Amino acid sequence: MALLEVNNITKSFGGLCALRDFSIEVEKGEIVALIGPNGAGKTTAFNVISGYYHPDSGKVIFNQKDISNLRPDQICSFGLARTFQIARPFQGISVLDNIMVGAYAHTNNNKVAYENAMGILHFLKMDGIKDQMASRLPIASRKRLEIARALATEPSMILLDEAMAGLRPSETDEAIEIVRKISEKGIAVLLVEHVMKVVMSLAERVLVLHHGELIATGKPEDIVKNPQVIEAYLGESNVTS
Repeated sequence: MALLEVNNITKSFGGLCALRDFSIEVEKGEIVALIGPNGAGKTTAFNVISGYYHPDSGKVIFNQKDISNLRPDQICSFGLARTFQIARPFQGISVLDNIMVGAYAHTNNNKVAYENAMGILHFLKMDGIKDQMASRLPIASRKRLEIARALATEPSMILLDEAMAGLRPSETDEAIEIVRKISEKGIAVLLVEHVMKVVMSLAERVLVLHHGELIATGKPEDIVKNPQVIEAYLGESNVTS
């Protein structure tokens, strides 16, 4: 049985249907990319899966539990973490303290939270900035801190919402390696990403959303050749260049 099962989710806002009959599965340790044009419903899908929105119909099953109508903190406690497209650290505290906040999802012991956070800092090569205030971090470090806080909750799956947007090429390469290392630890990754280099480098499967509906699924090398995907999202120049 898949770690995450999204079954026939529909979500509307007033007269706008953001997701229609949306279904996906993600296995333990798998890296899956969700792509599509702006307004396709990708972030809505993340918000439904992580509990920020409740579906109008359908179910979200995580680790064989129905989490469709749970709060985000409850879902996080079951092992499903997420990052946000716009990094949202606690500005007035240090990098270390930000990560410790995530660790408190599973412990009330300060020593345990500290040791957990220090391990994640080392894993993500952030030891040198642990005492910096989060408000002073450049974008690449803020993005990495988002991932660090998610990892501190001890997830079995992470939703990455454009975790590499705005990064320089060298920073993107580093972030790709981080996601690979996360997957090697057995943590599943569902990522929303516009940078096709990231999708092609990381994803084992790609799902394509358009107007709230899945229009294609498959391996990255097949998706980039799909005429419907090229017309709806990629464009000929992005495929042939």
